Amino acid sequence: YTDLTEFCWEYFVYLMRNVTTSELCEWKVISRPYSELQHCLEDGAERLNYSYPNALAERYIFQSHHRYFHNCTLEHPVYFDPPEDVLLAMIIAPICLIPFLVTLVIWRSKDGSAQA
Repeated sequence: YTDLTEFCWEYFVYLMRNVTTSELCEWKVISRPYSELQHCLEDGAERLNYSYPNALAERYIFQSHHRYFHNCTLEHPVYFDPPEDVLLAMIIAPICLIPFLVTLVIWRSKDGSAQA
């Protein structure tokens, strides 16, 4: 498996030599070489009855990140769901306002028709 993972790494390096420095963080450019590395490591482990992921495969994945992708940052912030209590308040508040607003509209419409 060690020889096979070394072959996968060398093939990845071969594919990455066509990628310019300015393209290193563009997923559409690096997705093929990166996927090839992952599939090669995974298929090799499967053929030799090794578990995947394993320490050797992870070493090559980390090595790829350290060597090629260490300067890549997220251009757009990643948004997360709000905490449950905030989410619950955002859901319940409008639901509680609906009966009040319906009552207000009915009360005002009755009051308006009496004035006419």
